[in-house]
Amino acid sequence: MLIDQLQRQFFSAEKLKPVLAKLEAGDDTSLGIVASVRPFVVASLFAREPRTIFVVVSGNDAAERFANDVAAYIGRAHTCVYPERTDMPWQDVRPDHKIIGARARALGLLTLGRSVVVVASARALLRKVAPASGSVFSPLVVSCADGVVDAATGELVAYEDFADMLVSRGYERLGELDGPGTFTQQGDTVDVFGSGMTAPVRIEFFGDDVDGLRRVVASTGQTIGEIEQAEIWPAREFAVSAGGLKRLKEALRAELASNRETIDKVAMLEEGVVFGDMDRFAPYLYKELGQPISHAAKGSLIVIAEPRSLFDDAAHRFDEIQVMAHEAGVSDDELEGLFAAPAKMDFGTRQRLTLQSIMRIGGDVDADVAVQRPNVAGREEKLYTAIRAQIKAGMTTMFAVPDRRAREDFELVFGDCSIPFVEVPDEGEKSLDRRYLNIIDIDVPNGFIIPDARLAMISIADLSRRGGSARQAKNIDITDITFPYKPGDYVVHASHGIALFSGMVRQEAAGQERDYLLLSYAEGDKLYVPVEQIDRVTRYVGPDGSAPRLTRLHTADWSRTMGRARKSAKKLAFDLIDLYARRSSVKGFSYSSDTVWQEEMEQVFPYEETPDQLKAIADVKADMESEKPMDRLICGDVGFGKTEVALRAAFKAVSDKKQVMILCPTTILAQQHYTTFHDRFEPFGIRVEVMSRFRSSAQQKAALEGFADGSVDVLVGTHRLLSRDVNPKNLGLVIIDEEQRFGVGHKEQLKNLRESVDVLTLSATPIPRTLQMSLSGVRDMSLIHTPPPNRRPVAVHVGEWDEDIVSGAIRREMERGGQVYYVSNRVRTIEDALERVESAAPEARIGIAHGKMSAKQIETVMEQFAAGEIDVLVATTIIENGIDNPHTNTLIIEDSQRLGLAQLYQLKGRVGRSNQQAYAYFLFPPEKPLTEEATERLQAIGEFTDLGSGMKIAMKDLEIRGAGSILGAEQSGNMSAVGFDLFASMLAQAVADARGEQGIAHEDVQIDLAADFFIPEEYMPETDERVLFYRKIAAAQSVEDVDRIAESMQSKYGALSEPARNMLDRAKLKALAAECGVTSVTQSGGKVVIAPVSASLKSAAMKNDDARATLERLRALYFAKSDKYTVPCAKGESPLAPAMELLEALYEVAEDNR
Repeated sequence: MLIDQLQRQFFSAEKLKPVLAKLEAGDDTSLGIVASVRPFVVASLFAREPRTIFVVVSGNDAAERFANDVAAYIGRAHTCVYPERTDMPWQDVRPDHKIIGARARALGLLTLGRSVVVVASARALLRKVAPASGSVFSPLVVSCADGVVDAATGELVAYEDFADMLVSRGYERLGELDGPGTFTQQGDTVDVFGSGMTAPVRIEFFGDDVDGLRRVVASTGQTIGEIEQAEIWPAREFAVSAGGLKRLKEALRAELASNRETIDKVAMLEEGVVFGDMDRFAPYLYKELGQPISHAAKGSLIVIAEPRSLFDDAAHRFDEIQVMAHEAGVSDDELEGLFAAPAKMDFGTRQRLTLQSIMRIGGDVDADVAVQRPNVAGREEKLYTAIRAQIKAGMTTMFAVPDRRAREDFELVFGDCSIPFVEVPDEGEKSLDRRYLNIIDIDVPNGFIIPDARLAMISIADLSRRGGSARQAKNIDITDITFPYKPGDYVVHASHGIALFSGMVRQEAAGQERDYLLLSYAEGDKLYVPVEQIDRVTRYVGPDGSAPRLTRLHTADWSRTMGRARKSAKKLAFDLIDLYARRSSVKGFSYSSDTVWQEEMEQVFPYEETPDQLKAIADVKADMESEKPMDRLICGDVGFGKTEVALRAAFKAVSDKKQVMILCPTTILAQQHYTTFHDRFEPFGIRVEVMSRFRSSAQQKAALEGFADGSVDVLVGTHRLLSRDVNPKNLGLVIIDEEQRFGVGHKEQLKNLRESVDVLTLSATPIPRTLQMSLSGVRDMSLIHTPPPNRRPVAVHVGEWDEDIVSGAIRREMERGGQVYYVSNRVRTIEDALERVESAAPEARIGIAHGKMSAKQIETVMEQFAAGEIDVLVATTIIENGIDNPHTNTLIIEDSQRLGLAQLYQLKGRVGRSNQQAYAYFLFPPEKPLTEEATERLQAIGEFTDLGSGMKIAMKDLEIRGAGSILGAEQSGNMSAVGFDLFASMLAQAVADARGEQGIAHEDVQIDLAADFFIPEEYMPETDERVLFYRKIAAAQSVEDVDRIAESMQSKYGALSEPARNMLDRAKLKALAAECGVTSVTQSGGKVVIAPVSASLKSAAMKNDDARATLERLRALYFAKSDKYTVPCAKGESPLAPAMELLEALYEVAEDNR
């Protein structure tokens, strides 16, 4: 493997000799090196000496990433993660067996001393486990060759003992499998759904021998495939032995004499019955529980990354666990038996390597290695210049490109640029050559340059290339940006008009079963739509949310309607393109690459960035480094890290001596942003000021003067910043937070700004017009879907106002030391709301805040609330934006029916900004009937409780209010006739046409082959879910898209049945055909017919050795007159296979010749 060559060169660095000497002597050592290169260091250590390496990092997501990055070099077979358990021992809930299995496997590998890299977060190590002295975590290894072997003892397990051994390891014996951690036994056959397994295994015994071993579908028992070996890891983290039970009964003697619940649960432990809070008894079964690292076998290496950060990570999590324990009535002594306090965390006695950041350590390490980041992002010439410079300097220069087609594309470019290169595969004997650019096929997460080792690695990620808008749109799941529908909803068929969706039916046609959508039209007409055409059917959403008129089939009505709508979309598209073109023609400022100061500022960020956040940051930086003015929307839920993206963009702008303006819809949000930006930027000498009524006239005047003379770098404020007296000296970046909150006049001013400076817009619930422009390819968008680690969804209650509910909610929050927002949105009646809160919770300290108060009064109240001097803040929606108080985790809104959906969602985001469970109560008066729209809004806020629902809320808001507000009067009328989704689709197509973008649309490819194409009802019972996946499949644009859908289906429903697999393969054929210019794949008289295939493509295929061999093997015939290929298909053979092979061969040739 390449890592063998890389580690030799890395460890040849002179600076690393002291570290190597200590490692070889078995002594502890330390190394100063940046975080991005640490996975490479660990992979190099493993390649140099394969042994057990236990890596501890800060944060659960960081552990996952670290393991993935190490696996890129040494393979997944040699890496695993030891995850944190999300359940608490005292909670009566079933543990996640996927997590249990991963933890048991990791501890088992450590105990057995296997050559593997195990990665864990510090917080995952807090929970104690069975001591290392036992063999609790060893697997049962099953194979036809050796039978069942206990890995701990190496002894054969007899068939008659096998079931008991599974029970002793936490497995439940059931009549049928019920997920991981269960097994069934019928005669000599045992089905085991192993802890951590994706599918169960069926073991067929013949005496004590294993006669058959295969993976099966849990629900049907259908065979997935035979396997050579299976490892069955324990389903719990302790063993119940006779000695342990004796110790437990002695310790709980008093409870066992009087407590019925304890008596029952101890009896269940004895009988091997699994129950929710069984882990609570674990400390009584042993003299003392152990810590995970104590399981590391002799000869293991423990790698500690940033000890200070590890302690902080563990301490933060332990504080949360303590709060949860006290809320559940768990004593400190009991907690100490279950969890290790951070100060008592044991990193074991094995050899240790400590990795630290050079910037933090001040030289107290055995060696420090300087690392540079490849400066290749932005223009292509930067990449070529950097490569030439590294080769000229005698560095071993590598370019990591895992995708074969991408490698071939780059090789053509490098050839044209006269850059000498050579391919060096990971699996092979070929040596790296410093005279050339070594193109390697491994998925390196981060590039690096290590001058001391003469190593230069460039990864695809370093390029941070911005794809075109159309390509970005393909990464958005169509079901997230179009409206779902269910039986009873109005829908639109692109060719036949508006109908009622009556459900899904299965019918047989020409000997094949298919699923159809049943659409009901005017005058009782019915239309059966094959699911492969489901992309032609969209939910009807009109301008005012009212019910539409059904279309009459077999008339010219619909074609006339579509003609008018297309004309309207075309006109709007040209208007949008005109704005886009004007921006593109303006040469903006091209910012330089990140400085050392930028990196230092970013390292101060106290949390682990999420993958989506990192992608958004890379997108923004790439925009800023290009010459085109940036206009990007960052769409992410409340608290998902949009502000950090803005901070880094602002710092980048100021680093190049440009000024930044931050526009906020409210004074409070402006003040919040001012505090955040000021605190982060002050150490770097960057001056941040704010224009708000919290500042005196003199202060505001000084801020304006500073912005005009350039001494103020960043100015934060409301729409006041759009006034004529705001005259920046050198404005480079405008950041707009929650643009939908600004008025029409302000939006026009913002529109004019976009033509000259970089604009970054942040939104949790984007306005529909913004959303539509982003999706139609006119505006760039980055989505932050991933919540911060350990963030919990807010628990939502929607119901009538009741004093007992209000009282209970406030008191529960106060009992756990938290605070409450109570929102009443009418200033004139807010004093009445105050009285209601005082009556419900007289012991609470209550404050009040609303927009009619003076700036000084609001500031005082907010300071008191932030300091914890107020328990309940009674306020108007003034708190909607900008209040960030992690101690406030209960929100109560009265008269919630009066607020818009986006507003309700924004308010909900004020709580749940820490790791504590948060609660939101949306209450309405019991005596007043709710309007239909208000009911829908409240149902939606109760339904969309998942983290990251902002985009769905925007779509639902559009659905409830209607889509009339997003367009002018002319377009609204035409959109009303066809519905929002179809009109948006027309607009996207019109934008592409206006840009001159061409290509065969996937829906124009006809696939007509003799096979069953459907998702079986027994595989996916819910109609809504089948419609959802049918829509995903129909919208797939590439083979990669289809593979992602297949993975999603299998993870949720298990192995695919043949008809479902056919459905996915059909989608792949469609994607491949479109790329090759093929419009028809049909079956006729025992042959598959593929047409048209151009003469040039056929000629290129015959010149390509691989393609020609495939065509000859398939016995494909080409007919020049009709531009088609035919492939014979034997009777009983699926036509999908030969069609797929031929199209894949043509696709490869077409890609080579682009």
